[in-house]
Amino acid sequence: MAELTPKDMADKLLADQFKRSGPEAEALSDPIADTAMTVTLDQLQPYDLNPRVTRNPLYDEIKDSIRERGLDSPPAITRRPGESHYIIRNGGNTRLAILRELWTETKEERFFRIPCLFRPWSERGEIVALTGHLAENELHGGLTFIERALGIEKARELYEIESDETLTQTELARRLTADGYPIAQPHISRMQDAVTYLLPAMPTVLYGGLGRPQIERLSALRKSSARAWDARCGDRPSGIDFPALFHDVLASFDHAADDFSVGRVQDELIGQMAELLDVDYDTLTLEITEPESRHRILTSDPIQHPPALVEAPPPPVSPERTHQPPSSPADTSRTSAPVSKPSLEDAPPAREPARSPASTDNAEPPDEDRNERLARNIVSPATTTDRLQDIQRLVADRTGDALEDFASNVLKAIPVQAGGLYPITDVWHIEPGLDAPDSLRVHIAQFAGEIADEAGQAEHIQPIDTGIGFICDMSILATDGRVVPMIGRAVLTLLHALSTGYQSSSSPLGDLDNLRLLDSLGPLLQGRQGTGSGQVSRLSDNGLVKLFRLLRLSRRLVELESGTGADTTTPPGS
Repeated sequence: MAELTPKDMADKLLADQFKRSGPEAEALSDPIADTAMTVTLDQLQPYDLNPRVTRNPLYDEIKDSIRERGLDSPPAITRRPGESHYIIRNGGNTRLAILRELWTETKEERFFRIPCLFRPWSERGEIVALTGHLAENELHGGLTFIERALGIEKARELYEIESDETLTQTELARRLTADGYPIAQPHISRMQDAVTYLLPAMPTVLYGGLGRPQIERLSALRKSSARAWDARCGDRPSGIDFPALFHDVLASFDHAADDFSVGRVQDELIGQMAELLDVDYDTLTLEITEPESRHRILTSDPIQHPPALVEAPPPPVSPERTHQPPSSPADTSRTSAPVSKPSLEDAPPAREPARSPASTDNAEPPDEDRNERLARNIVSPATTTDRLQDIQRLVADRTGDALEDFASNVLKAIPVQAGGLYPITDVWHIEPGLDAPDSLRVHIAQFAGEIADEAGQAEHIQPIDTGIGFICDMSILATDGRVVPMIGRAVLTLLHALSTGYQSSSSPLGDLDNLRLLDSLGPLLQGRQGTGSGQVSRLSDNGLVKLFRLLRLSRRLVELESGTGADTTTPPGS
């Protein structure tokens, strides 16, 4: 048999019998896990439900960056079941449009083939994609108010299809927050008003970037004007209804957002209403604008008065007396008389706390101490991410809602202490000069005396150099407790429990003391409902903060004397 040549072998391998006989797949199925892949511009399309419909304000800057550096952050992509093209999954439509422009201008391959991260389409794919685009658009060039409103309205439709029920604004806010786009219910209400009543009449102005304050004023104007129209019109026949009138007035000002004036809209609306209703213009203006002004006052931030205009609390005792214990219970009574102060509910927002000349707790700490101070106030780290914090911060900036910032608020004093020998400007922080057992006992005894003095029982607190720093004379309760008011009995019993519980060898509370504490602790700390007696039954806000400070110092004292805490840099609770 003749030896086969390479050409003969190739011919046999390429013969018909070696061809694939089964069905051929037109395309590979999508990966079932996150997978890196390279796609071309022909295979990729923008997300059709993208809330942004106007040009990104950062478009030119992003284009210059991609032209010089390439695509630093390739977009995540996905594909709906049964479709042939990929779509942007959560933010990246602007980058895709820029890549198309650059490919057309340069024909460079790096703008045509894009490395992307493919993520499978989930059962909640539409909702995940929409909320992802809302969040990403906030991070890369914020949306206009109306774009955000329309995006949230579309999200409502998807949620209602998913759950087959109508959602309230509160439930919609909850679901958006759970899917990574936190937003408050009042803001959703304002957005729905804008979509329903403003967008049909003035799309140019809204898409041009009209902001939240002007939209809120227009919504308030519409509501107050509608009430005035209904009250004046009554059952009289009219050739025009208010919604049509309001729409026509707004439409006449739909030119450009920069030139838009709510005052001009108000003047035109009231003028036409006055003519149609045959009412004096000034009278109608007062009737409409008074509720609007009241609405703006109620929804605006409180006025912060300058500190110089606020009555200052009495100056604290000089620093040189900081570590000198009172010589007797009588002296304690004289030095610890609390300054009268309204409760937290009634206190003016601008009142400043008392500050000792030697205390710097209320001041912003130096940069080198900031991280150390933060660490001392973290009991357990909050579960969050930088990305979520960025989204929450941007949404709060756009909506005007306050964002709780632990890193900033933790270094501020609690402005409720208005007197006492040792003014409190930070409940938790312990100064290095105070972080010793003897000094801690002096402060603990002083706070105990001031708390007891508030209930008229300061003479029953005796400072000592051992234990927690004080003891309670409970003989008055054992002999004739009925002469002591309820709050006095509660305060003494609580302080007695704290002082006797410090040492492990101390005798436990008796049954009578346990019953007193059980009956009085709740009313002492939170008050009693429906007493009707007019008698004070709970600690004041000042007393409560002093109790917090006493507990913090006593816990530190236990740490030092038991050897479980070496210094105040140890995170609390460790």
